[in-house]
Amino acid sequence: MREFEFTTRVPYAHVDKMNHVYYANYLVYFEMARSSLLRDAGLPYKDLEARGIMLPVVDVQCRYRQPAHYDDLITVVSALSIHRSRIRIDYRIHRDGTLLAEGCTHHACMNPDGKVLRPPPDLTRLFQP
Repeated sequence: MREFEFTTRVPYAHVDKMNHVYYANYLVYFEMARSSLLRDAGLPYKDLEARGIMLPVVDVQCRYRQPAHYDDLITVVSALSIHRSRIRIDYRIHRDGTLLAEGCTHHACMNPDGKVLRPPPDLTRLFQP
């Protein structure tokens, strides 16, 4: 499975009083990695939407292993798989080789009216190693 990497630094606004990244912000990192992945692959999500292709999240899972902290440099490694009109993206968030969190998002491929679509060929090529 082809993997993509996205690196970012944890901003102060993402941590709680214990200086740990607030749990919901890991989903923000998933989203940032997903957007970066599509952009780096030459398919910015904005362009997919302009073509009438929506990828709403229909399920999300996240397991928290170790906390991230303010100013940590974190890397999100993501990998895609596809089954019919469903797309799954797996994520692993690391800091200096330490696994902080892992999870996945499931997406439907739909048009703006909610009709389920098969992913277009330029999107399915992302799933090939």
